[in-house]
Amino acid sequence: MTLKPEPTAPFHSVQYALRVLETVSKHGTGVPDTQISRETGLPIGHLTSLLLMLRREGYVEQVTDGAYVIGSSLLLLGSGAARRQALETKLQQMLAQLRDSVGAAVYISRYVDGEIRVTQYADGPGTPAVNEWVDFRSSAHASAVGKCLLAQLDQNGRRDHLSRHKTARLTSRTITNEKVLFSKLDSQSATVPVLDLQEYAVGTVCAAVPLTAGSSAGCLALSLPVEDAHRLRAAAATLNRRAAPVLLSLAL
Repeated sequence: MTLKPEPTAPFHSVQYALRVLETVSKHGTGVPDTQISRETGLPIGHLTSLLLMLRREGYVEQVTDGAYVIGSSLLLLGSGAARRQALETKLQQMLAQLRDSVGAAVYISRYVDGEIRVTQYADGPGTPAVNEWVDFRSSAHASAVGKCLLAQLDQNGRRDHLSRHKTARLTSRTITNEKVLFSKLDSQSATVPVLDLQEYAVGTVCAAVPLTAGSSAGCLALSLPVEDAHRLRAAAATLNRRAAPVLLSLAL
């Protein structure tokens, strides 16, 4: 499986954020934003928004003289199994906050060993998770998660997946023609959320944005009951804006 070469918008932000973290970590006693700007080559305007995001997520802290130091979230990550557990806990907290912010169940999904896997999700009494009436692994052509992940694969990767999971018609809106599906995937902008308007299940609408970390395709998604479909685009826009911190946690 080969990823398409085009990076996503959150990917750019994460690459810059990693450069900022590397610079801050080199200065144990703190470093001002002007010096971070010089060392990373990032303009102050762009750097300010990145530092706000990193402070919000606890990856950097600002000390009394205005300088920045490594934050508690990064220090707590540790290494090995403890690091993996800390990252999972951090991601779950982020998903819970995002669920409450968008008013919808939210999911992190990855394309692993040729299959779609929902690795973490956050739902609640008022934000129910989608009913997996057809295995997500077999419905990539219909779901927002599946289409978002397929869009990150090259043509051979997509064909390999669909050779193992046929494009069955799940609702009257499901795209079953491979040529039409690939055309839609190719025309999908990396900065625009992928939508599922009752293509996977009648009564549910979904949106997904890409989370490409290293050689692994991933996505951040949400689902809503169809009676809340009027909120989908606004919720998807919020999801897109909040993707960078999630991707950063996956990249650390």
